[in-house]
Amino acid sequence: MAKKGSITGAYESLPKIAKILLQIFFGYIIGGVYRIVRFFESGNVITLVAGILVLVTGVGNAIAWVVDLVTEILSNKITVFAD
Repeated sequence: MAKKGSITGAYESLPKIAKILLQIFFGYIIGGVYRIVRFFESGNVITLVAGILVLVTGVGNAIAWVVDLVTEILSNKITVFAD
């Protein structure tokens, strides 16, 4: 769980509809950036690698966009490879 004063905590505290709309329109960027920032907060290297792959690869980006949108709808936060 992210701390309330953190950047990812600020994103997680947004209303659900706002996060879903952000994911629909900007999810291809948000997913990678969220995971990279999450790495600096948690120190999990897998989160950093996933964030870089999401930002750099087209197929990884498309898959992460769909997965992140679904996890936002179901659990109200990005959960896959975002420890």
